[in-house]
Amino acid sequence: MGRLRVGVLGGTFDPVHWGHLLLAEQARDQLRLDRVLFVPAGLPWRKQDRVISPVGQRVEMVRLALEGSPFELSLLEAERPGPSYTVDTLEQLRAMLPGAELYFIMGHDALLDLPNWHRPADIVALACLAVARRPDRSGEEALAEVSRRLPSARERVVWLEMPLLGISGSDIRRRVREGRSIRYLVPAAVEDYIYRHGLYR
Repeated sequence: MGRLRVGVLGGTFDPVHWGHLLLAEQARDQLRLDRVLFVPAGLPWRKQDRVISPVGQRVEMVRLALEGSPFELSLLEAERPGPSYTVDTLEQLRAMLPGAELYFIMGHDALLDLPNWHRPADIVALACLAVARRPDRSGEEALAEVSRRLPSARERVVWLEMPLLGISGSDIRRRVREGRSIRYLVPAAVEDYIYRHGLYR
């Protein structure tokens, strides 16, 4: 029996959308992951400049989106006081799952931003970075850029082939504000939740 392989997908999830689920599935399939955890941020410190839905609502949308899926909801960040730092979450998971191989699942843009995160060298030491390759950009170029500021990242990145889905939380929020359709951008249960609770108006 090999080591447990665990994928960790963190995010604000405001709202969770099909792009997140597709990324999780590509990671699960390509890296043969045993478990994939969705970890909604309690207090996303990188987004303090904008209004964010309460954590309870974001958690509930993830819970609805994951029903019937092979993925799990983790409340590590939602229940932890203070800013949600990825490194703290990975340290907690390392303690909870000794011996597991951790893969932090992220998009191309998040990789470019990684050197600005809290204790980025420790993140890279705790988990491999499973990064969605963008068809329109060279992964090597991005990695070279990041490695200049965070040399340890070079050996820790594995690339995921990912269909380009132009779905973003900001676009979904704007569409709701403008009274436009978000059908097929988010799971139906999430769409229903957004309208029932009057989010993003």
